[in-house]
Amino acid sequence: MTKASFKEKLRYNFDNTLSNGPIAIISWLALVTFLLVIIAGFFLFIFGLSANPIENEPFDLTEGMWQSLMRVLDAGTVTGDEGWGFRLFMLLITIAGLFIFSSLIGSISSGIDESISNLRKGKSKVIETNHTLILGYSSMIYSVIAELCLANESKKKAIIVILADRDKVEMEDDIRSKISDTKTSKIIVRSGNPLDLRDLLMVNYNEAKSIILLSPESEENPDNHVIKSVLSITGNKNRKKEPYHIVAEIKDNENRQVANLVGGKEVSYVFSSDLISRLTAQTCRQSGLSIIYSDLLQFEGDEIYFYSDHGLIGLTFKQCVYSFEDSCVMGVFTRDRKVLLNPDMNYIINKEDQIILIAQDDSKINRLLIPKEILPVNFIPAPKREKEPETTLILGWNHKGKKIIEELDHYVVKGSSVSILGEIDDIKNSLTLLSEELQNITLYFQHGNINDRNTLDELRIESFNHIIVLSYMDKGSIQISDAITLICLVHLRDISEKAGKDFSVVSEMLDVQNRELAEVAKADDFIVSDNLLSLLMTQIAENKDLEKVYDSLFNDEGAEIYLNPVEEYLDVDQPMNFYQVIESASKIGHTAIGYRKLSPQEYDNGKFGIVLNPLKSKSVQFEQGDFLIVLAEA
Repeated sequence: MTKASFKEKLRYNFDNTLSNGPIAIISWLALVTFLLVIIAGFFLFIFGLSANPIENEPFDLTEGMWQSLMRVLDAGTVTGDEGWGFRLFMLLITIAGLFIFSSLIGSISSGIDESISNLRKGKSKVIETNHTLILGYSSMIYSVIAELCLANESKKKAIIVILADRDKVEMEDDIRSKISDTKTSKIIVRSGNPLDLRDLLMVNYNEAKSIILLSPESEENPDNHVIKSVLSITGNKNRKKEPYHIVAEIKDNENRQVANLVGGKEVSYVFSSDLISRLTAQTCRQSGLSIIYSDLLQFEGDEIYFYSDHGLIGLTFKQCVYSFEDSCVMGVFTRDRKVLLNPDMNYIINKEDQIILIAQDDSKINRLLIPKEILPVNFIPAPKREKEPETTLILGWNHKGKKIIEELDHYVVKGSSVSILGEIDDIKNSLTLLSEELQNITLYFQHGNINDRNTLDELRIESFNHIIVLSYMDKGSIQISDAITLICLVHLRDISEKAGKDFSVVSEMLDVQNRELAEVAKADDFIVSDNLLSLLMTQIAENKDLEKVYDSLFNDEGAEIYLNPVEEYLDVDQPMNFYQVIESASKIGHTAIGYRKLSPQEYDNGKFGIVLNPLKSKSVQFEQGDFLIVLAEA
C-alpha cells in the first residue's frame, strides 16, 4: 500500500475538520483573518507605508495591524486612503476581507439552515420534566392524546412528548388535523427510534411521569417490538433509580409471561386480545353495559378516583357510601394495595385505606361531615330470577373467538349454545377441541358468507339472544375486514327493523374512522375497537393503581357491574331518592352506582336512559322495566 504524502495527510485532516460543520468553518475563517492582519501589519511596518504620504508618518506594528483589521472588517474604509502604494496594498487586504466575510456569512447562514432543518427533523433535545411520554405511532394515538388533554384540563400547563420513527412535520400536521383543541396541554413531537438510547435521552425519558408504549401496526411481530422497547428503557445503564411508570399493549396473550419478566412491577400491560374478548363476552349479554364502561374509561364525564380522608377512618363501608352526596362509592383500596369492590357492608375503614368512588371530577368529591340518615324503605325483594340457557350467534371469526366463547362459558348456564357462521376452512378441529373444554355451551358451526342476506335470513337471527360480529382480521387488509363487518351490520339492523325485535349486537371494528361510520344506533349496539384500549391505557398512565380496579371489573371472578331489574330491589309504586336505592341494594349485598330508565323522551341524553353516579338526594320515580346498575358477585 502506497504511503500517503504530507500534502495528502494535510488535505485529509483539513477535509475532516470542515466536515464538523459551520463552527469548524468559522474557526478556520477566524484563523485566516488573524494571520492576514498580522502579515499585513508587519508589511506596513517593514516597508514604512503611510496613510498620509505628505506627512510620511509610518505605522508602528500595532497601528499597522489595526489599520489592516479595519479594512478587513469594513470595505468602505479604503476610500479615505491616500498614496497609491498604500491604496493598492489596502485594496488587496479589503478584497481578501470581502472573501472572508462572504464565506463567514455563508457559514452562519448554513448553520442557521442546519439548525432549522434539525428542528424540523425533530432532533433537538427536550428539557421538559414531569411530562407524559408516548413512544410509537399508531391509530390509537389520537384518542390517547385527546384523553390526556382532557385529563390535564385542570392543570395550567401540561406537556405531552411523542417520539416515533416518522417525519416530525408529518406527525404534527396529522395530529393537528385530528385534534383541534389541546386544552392546556402542549404537544412536543420528536422523530427517532424508541429502541435507540440516544433518541430516548433526547426526549428526557428519565424525567417523564409516565410512558405510554403504542404497539406498532406495521410490524409483523408487534409484541417483540414492545418488549424490546420496555427492555431498552428499564435495562439500560443510564436509567433512573426510581421505578418507571410504563403502560404498554401486548396483543398476543402467549407473550404474557415474558412481558411480565421483562417489565416487572414497572410496567402495566394491557393485553388487548384478552381484554377485547372479555368486554365482548360481557357487553353482549347486558344491554347498556357498554355505555357504562365507555363512560368510566373516558375523562369526560364520570371517572373512577381514589379518595382518602381521616374522617372516614373507623366508619363501616356502608357509612362511607352514605357520606357522599354527589359521588358513588364502589369499594376500598386497602393498605396492602388490594382492590375490594362491593366489600362487606360492615367492613371497617382502616387508617391507610382509600375509598374507590365514581365522581365527575376529583375537585367535586365532597364528604358529608355526618353520614346521611336514611329514611326506611319498603323493601320487598322479588323472587330471584332463574337463569335460562342463552343462545349466541357469532358472525365471522378470528383468533379472539376462542377466548370469547371461553368467557361466555363462565357466565351462562348449562344448555346454552353458540352458533358460528363464517368462511373458515380450518376451524372444525379447533372447535372440536374447544367443545371438550366447555362446561355450559354447545358449539355449532356453519360455513357461509356473513354478507349474504339469504344465509342470514335462514339463520332466523331474531331467535338469538345475543349476536357478535367478529372482524376477519386474520384474513386480508384492515379496510377489507371492516367493509365486511359494516355490510353485515347493515343487514342485521334491517332484519331487526323488519322483525320488530331488538337484539344486542356487539361488533368489532379495526379502523377508528370505520367505527364512526358504524355509529351505534341503540344501547344494545356496541362497537369494540382499539379506541377502548387507548382509553384504558390513558387512565392507567394517569393513575397506575387503576389497573387493579379495571382488572377486577373485567374479570369474571369477584364483583362486576350488572344491570338488574329495579323490581328486584324496590317497590316501584313510590318515588325515592338514591340514598334509599342504595339502602335497598345493600340489603342483599349489592352496591348501587346508577340506574337505567327506559323512557327515552325523558332521558334523551345520548346514553339511552343510563344515569351513572346520580345526585343521591334527588327523588326518582321508577317504573316496571327500569334497571338498577349495581356491583355484585356473579
